[in-house]
Amino acid sequence: MDKTERSILTVTCFGHFMSHFNMMFFPALVLPLTRHFQLDLSLVVPLSFWMYLLYGITSLPWGMLSDRLGAKPLLHLQYLGGGLCAGAAALALSSPLALSLVLGGLGFFSGIYHPAGLGLISRGISRMSMALGYNGMAGNAGLAAAPLAAGVMNHFLGVQGAFLLLGGLNLAGSLVMLVLPLRDPERAPLETISTSRARRLALGFGLLCACMVLVGLVYRGSTVVLPSYFELRSESLFQQLELLQGWVLSRNVAATALTSLVFVVGMAGQYVGGRVAERFDPRRGYLLFHTVAVPLILMMAYAWNLTLLGLSALFFFFILGMQPIENTLVASLTPDRLRHSAYGVKFILNFGVGAFAVHLVGMIERAWDLPAVFLGLTAASAGIALLAVLLLFATRRLRL
Repeated sequence: MDKTERSILTVTCFGHFMSHFNMMFFPALVLPLTRHFQLDLSLVVPLSFWMYLLYGITSLPWGMLSDRLGAKPLLHLQYLGGGLCAGAAALALSSPLALSLVLGGLGFFSGIYHPAGLGLISRGISRMSMALGYNGMAGNAGLAAAPLAAGVMNHFLGVQGAFLLLGGLNLAGSLVMLVLPLRDPERAPLETISTSRARRLALGFGLLCACMVLVGLVYRGSTVVLPSYFELRSESLFQQLELLQGWVLSRNVAATALTSLVFVVGMAGQYVGGRVAERFDPRRGYLLFHTVAVPLILMMAYAWNLTLLGLSALFFFFILGMQPIENTLVASLTPDRLRHSAYGVKFILNFGVGAFAVHLVGMIERAWDLPAVFLGLTAASAGIALLAVLLLFATRRLRL
């Protein structure tokens, strides 16, 4: 990469880190908040609904603004708005409604990153798939760091201190932007393509969109309950840890640490996914990753302790590792001039529709139990694999 490409990748990697850090901070605080508000878990989890909904449904407007104004000013807005909202969350702990609304603001500003940042990478870096892999690893680092950081800060400073840390980290992003200024790439001219190719591209993108709806449900549904699931299903593992000399951390911190470990494994998946998308047909890689994920999430419904940890790590290796492949497909099936908007469409489906998984999780947990959530997510995961087969068949004549 040249200097300009390195600057783009550095700025976007930090933006991706913070975007996912923001969204994974809350799940690690679910059980502490149940005690703080004296509410059931099924009532605390939906407090994040507006955060996850706005994180997704604002993606298309943010993408359209990025196509018009460029990514740079919007990435600045992401950091400033996210920092102020996270700080406000520390002051909103007297009311579940107030906290829910402030978290909604955090999701609103965090939603800027994906259409702005991924569009910037696809338009400004020549080795796009590999760059998307590295960028995905940075996002995964945010996923991995957030539960542990939230758990440790809650242990020592309480929920309020945890949210204050979150606000400070978001505001630090503005400093990154000042140290490493970037320039939006020039827009490529509109290319003329045949009607038949345009139709196949449109069909392929439509099928990919259907995949991304279900991906959003599986991703959000699994991530929002994972720390709590570890805390409730790792009894003997925690008993062994408590026998260690000098062990002073709570089970909540231990559960968040396990969640972080799972996402560290997912970082390796992001790297592998980027390599697969660069060297092989991304459609086949997309199908392979989702097919392997189906039995893994099914077995998570029945697993405990170390077995649960191992299955979770493998599942997130594939469900997160497919993301560079999916982002490569979005770029391959859409024109340069609408690239930010195309990623906006992706994330309004992926995260916007996926936000309803928060309510779905609560409904299933109340009607049955928490392991039943993973049975429902298994059905959605199988649907993704089936749609990936249709995508491969429908676009078989297209050279991507």
